[in-house]
Amino acid sequence: MADLKVTQVKSTIGSKPKARGTMRALGLRGIGQSNVLPDRPEIQGMLRKVSHLITIEEQAAEKKPAKAKATEKNDATKESSATESSAEEADES
Repeated sequence: MADLKVTQVKSTIGSKPKARGTMRALGLRGIGQSNVLPDRPEIQGMLRKVSHLITIEEQAAEKKPAKAKATEKNDATKESSATESSAEEADES
């Protein structure tokens, strides 16, 4: 799915309050300001309502690097705590 770069090109002065609210919800507060938004149906609807105030450019979605699995981290933590507890038991004996 692609991302959309939205840029405000006209002022919201004189616009209806709903249009001003939509612009704020899109993260646009002034002429020339841009925001990159996901291409989802709810965003598309908002863009349609204020299309007379903005320009839209499509951008390729950036792939985020895969995160390390949490289970691998948890296993390493469990092993280190298990060796610590067995060492403590040996000291107590």
